[in-house]
Amino acid sequence: MAIGPKPSDIPLIRRTLAVYKVSSVITGIFLLGLVVMMITRYGFGVDIEFNGESGQLLALTDPDAITGLNVSILLLAVHGWLYVLYLACDFVLWRLLRWPFWKFVWIAMGGIVPFLSFFFERQVPRDVEAIIAGLGQPSSTEVAA
Repeated sequence: MAIGPKPSDIPLIRRTLAVYKVSSVITGIFLLGLVVMMITRYGFGVDIEFNGESGQLLALTDPDAITGLNVSILLLAVHGWLYVLYLACDFVLWRLLRWPFWKFVWIAMGGIVPFLSFFFERQVPRDVEAIIAGLGQPSSTEVAA
């Protein structure tokens, strides 16, 4: 039996790929926000506050003096959950396409290394479409035409 995806899995692969593309962009954006938050928190000792007592919409405030919404904590939590979605899509693609484990780990790094998810958002779909084309199925661009 050949190692690779089964033609019957192509619809699931395409759905997962669509979710993966969206999650990689959103996760990458929140990761960049997280980098900014880490610089402000650990570099300057302040958190990002939304709508606090200072009257400004966004302000850099001492963590103990925050009265509004702590955007720093929000960035941490949202990025964490988005990364879980990103990782789940990576896992499903890895399992269905029967890629080697190192590829799963490499793509998982996209939610940890800034800007890498944007690269993978372009590269992974190309790789997946090439695999699907190799199975003799029409690609999503051919189906749409």
